[in-house]
Amino acid sequence: MTTSPDVSHAHRLLAPWYVDGGRDDLTAHRRRHGPLPAPDVRTLVDSIAAAGLRGRGGAGFPTAAKVRAVAASRSQRVRRRAPVVVANGCEGEPASRKDSVLLLHSPHLVLDGVAVAARALGATDAYLCVHADDPGLDALQAQVANRDDAVPVHVVAVPARYVASEESALVQYLSGGPALPTTTPPRPAERGVGGRPTLVDNVETLADLALIAHHGPEWFRRTGTADLPGTLLVTTGGALRSPGVDEVCAGTTVRDALDLAGGPTEPVHAILSGGYGGAWLGLDALDTPLDHGPMRAAGSVLGVPVLLALPTRVCGLAQTAHLLDHLARESAGQCGPCTFGLPAVADDLAALVRGGPDAPDAHSRLVRRLGVIAGRGACSHPDGAVRLTRSALRVFRSDVDDHVRGRPCAGAAAPSAFPLPWTGR
Repeated sequence: MTTSPDVSHAHRLLAPWYVDGGRDDLTAHRRRHGPLPAPDVRTLVDSIAAAGLRGRGGAGFPTAAKVRAVAASRSQRVRRRAPVVVANGCEGEPASRKDSVLLLHSPHLVLDGVAVAARALGATDAYLCVHADDPGLDALQAQVANRDDAVPVHVVAVPARYVASEESALVQYLSGGPALPTTTPPRPAERGVGGRPTLVDNVETLADLALIAHHGPEWFRRTGTADLPGTLLVTTGGALRSPGVDEVCAGTTVRDALDLAGGPTEPVHAILSGGYGGAWLGLDALDTPLDHGPMRAAGSVLGVPVLLALPTRVCGLAQTAHLLDHLARESAGQCGPCTFGLPAVADDLAALVRGGPDAPDAHSRLVRRLGVIAGRGACSHPDGAVRLTRSALRVFRSDVDDHVRGRPCAGAAAPSAFPLPWTGR
């Protein structure tokens, strides 16, 4: 990790690393941030709203609206239907490391967020979910055991699958079912774990909630942008000198975030932003701020902040085909767009990459299928795959033309430049 010159890290998410070069146990955490605050639900919602906190799990939904919805559902139900708080630390994006780094260095900041939310909402159960293969699972359980919060936190190991960390999948798993997405509505805030109102937030979001409770909304707004206050944990990878996780002000440009990772080690011709369900950015978009609106305007998404530098020696279409094959295999298999649509898209893209006589037809089929899959899945998994593929056809347009003409590039045979974990069934 490297330090952004624009962020004062004294009380930020990764303060234990940036300031002290280590991690905080409970004593060090309390020394850094003070005792656990105990706002009532109205004060908490007002503070989060004033801070402008938006979810850090990918969608960027206003956190105050989520907490308010759970509180409203709780007020409409009898007391035995008390709310549940779920901290999502599963890190579903294979290229992302931000949640594991946060839980390693600042676990008690996350746990403070859980405790503050649980107490304000009147919750009786709280869960911290991580993937079953997370190497920090035992250490995390030990840190949880050191606390004496009014609502004990249960650390839950979730199957290490891409879609298992989607919020409805977590709710179903914690309710005794399989870790697979379900259709919405109802949202977890209305009917979540065991049918109870449930707040599901990414661990970075809950850590920010804790910072707001500790230090106030005005302090939180000192960094970031008007639409996205605070900092972001950004994972960098690919052809960079010092890839890893950096804490930067929201609104930092893509170029500056890559510079924090040491800059390219070789010529680069595109950046994958937002994870494997994100989109490609061309080099003309390097000065785009890391904020939801500007990233959308550039044809990508902020999503889970991941920036992967693609070297020019490999084919962008072929790399997208590797990712699409992975996304198709990670389908929950519950609806047509995933079960049939994603494998078909992956096959068409692979045929286009090969560049043989079938390439023109494969390209036509691919464009047609992308137009009918988006927005039809039970969850957003197929939407992300469609977005990624469309961006590849746009950013690598000259390569598309060459492949359609039967002239695939030399880099088409290269293996995946980015991590593709195998997960069993």
